[in-house]
Amino acid sequence: MPEVTLTAEAGREIGSSSTRRLRAQGKIPGVVYGHGTDPLPVAVVAREFQVAMSGEAGLNTLLSLHVEGTDFLTLARDIQHHPFKNVVTHVDFQIVRRDEVISAEVTINLVGEAIEVQHGDGIVDQQLFTLAVKARPADIPPSVDIDISGLTIGDALHVSDITIPSGVELETDPEATVVAGQPPRVQATAEEEAEAAGITGVTGITGVPSEEAPGAESESAEG
Repeated sequence: MPEVTLTAEAGREIGSSSTRRLRAQGKIPGVVYGHGTDPLPVAVVAREFQVAMSGEAGLNTLLSLHVEGTDFLTLARDIQHHPFKNVVTHVDFQIVRRDEVISAEVTINLVGEAIEVQHGDGIVDQQLFTLAVKARPADIPPSVDIDISGLTIGDALHVSDITIPSGVELETDPEATVVAGQPPRVQATAEEEAEAAGITGVTGITGVPSEEAPGAESESAEG
């Protein structure tokens, strides 16, 4: 995985007022930590950080963070956002080594078209969107794919159906469902309501066909 160089300023002041001033200047406060390094308060230009993180690797982008003559190999972690604005308010830069195995989350992409599900007016229900893996920083894949072309209604694909790249260890349960083919919503709702009401598809008294209902034989005899 290619590295992206990002310059950070050291020596920023700590405190809410100084943090607000930084954000007003278009900068993001952050901290560099890990591998025995004392936490180092830094600030990065918001626009430059956004560009650095916009590649296909996303949150797993390897950042060569240049801080006043020192370069740190890092990953952006614990990215905080403003509750109402779509802006980053703080970011932690975790120092990593090229030869160490670390944990990461990678995005799961659905590829292909579930033709059988579409023909049955069903729903492609993706239940798992990221995969937990372990790998060296350079081996972390930007994302993984799962082919849904053969998916049918009532069928499901699991984590074990995903091809994992070499050098990557899976941490998510292989039996976890990634995507399922669900019946049309109207049909599913009707079945759920019938089940909740205790209706099993027979007429008359629940579980007893109408012609075998108590009193049916005597009433016909009297008639």
